[in-house]
Amino acid sequence: MAAVPLWGGIECSIRRIGDTYSNQLQRSGHLTRLSDLDRIAELGLQKLRYPVLWEQIAPHSLDEPDWRWPDERLARLRELGIDPIVGLVHHGSGPRYTALDQADFAPQLARYARLVAERYPWVTHFTPINEPLTTARFSGLYGFWYPHGHDDATFVRILLNQLKATRLAMLAIREVTPAAKLVQTEDLGQTHSTPALAYQAEFENHRRWLTYDLLCGRVNEQHPLWGYLRHSQATEAELHEFVQNPLPPDIIGLNYYVTSERYLDEELHHYPAHCAIVGGNGRDDYADVEAVRVGPARLTGIQSLLTEAWTRYQLPLAVTEAHLACTREEQMRWVHQTCQAANALRAEGVQIEAVTVWSLLGAFDWNSLLTRDDGHYETGVFDVRGGQPRPTALFNMVRSLARHGHYDHPVLRSEGWWQRDVRLHYRHHCHI
Repeated sequence: MAAVPLWGGIECSIRRIGDTYSNQLQRSGHLTRLSDLDRIAELGLQKLRYPVLWEQIAPHSLDEPDWRWPDERLARLRELGIDPIVGLVHHGSGPRYTALDQADFAPQLARYARLVAERYPWVTHFTPINEPLTTARFSGLYGFWYPHGHDDATFVRILLNQLKATRLAMLAIREVTPAAKLVQTEDLGQTHSTPALAYQAEFENHRRWLTYDLLCGRVNEQHPLWGYLRHSQATEAELHEFVQNPLPPDIIGLNYYVTSERYLDEELHHYPAHCAIVGGNGRDDYADVEAVRVGPARLTGIQSLLTEAWTRYQLPLAVTEAHLACTREEQMRWVHQTCQAANALRAEGVQIEAVTVWSLLGAFDWNSLLTRDDGHYETGVFDVRGGQPRPTALFNMVRSLARHGHYDHPVLRSEGWWQRDVRLHYRHHCHI
């Protein structure tokens, strides 16, 4: 059986904090370097997650979009034979004339989506909004990004607004391009916990599927989070709208990071102060940390999580972000193991469409979840710190995987740090 194809992606978040925006394309230099696309084409990738972001193209009004940048970039991708998966909002809140929590967010994004489809009718794959659940948590529950909410009602409103926008955007796009496909991305995580916090872990493990459950029309009165959504001010009518008019993704895009699996522990003294979620659920104080750092917690791992997603939805899957902020050797191991998992599942009959090597040009300030502009840079397949993309150790590996389906290197015969005892920062005797 042929190896799972490789796609690529460019970190492109435009996030808003207060009245300040931060643009990853500007920080990486890609905003002004058309030639990056020629370097990326050398890899032989079939598809590229690529931004045509609302905040960049129509920052002042939908009546005044500026298409010069995407016109040039998408035309070059087409010449290079790379199929774009166009993203419209990537961890953003939209331009200043709307926001994630506003009622006009969905219809305005739908209008923008139609404009994009009319401008580029040959584009067939779209991600209207990247990781709606993650964005809703960071913007509505944890207060990191605009509009800086700290409550369940704001979280639920932002999530529903984004999914309404996704649905309306795809309907608008399909009026122009009937065969257009929805590639819906979301973080593929799992929450682990001590026995005392099993109830919170169970809730979060239901919550992680909400993006897909809602789009697939599964959130009815029997859904385990129906009561939570209603209590958080979701109306019966808007929830029933998803049930009556589902819009299942054509491809479920799952993003898995070394931090995606979490561990909850009420014994706060085991952890540094910044890990504490004090009164985080209104009932218990607890630490929320990366499960990979806790001994003796056992990670579920990407292969088992992909299997769970396949069993749940029976829809085509893709890993839409595979990236590790670490040394070049560890980055190689991470991508290699992700591809191994995808290939193993494909051999078992799971419909895995691709593995996406994310952050081809690297990323800035994700160590602070984009809450600060410190200039902290993590490399990808290229290193852009010199002003021009310089291939890293990942380059030859990704090119070989994309072109030939395999790659061998002595580095790949060793375990990653996430599989060794060096990973453990927190050890205690609490039963797990």
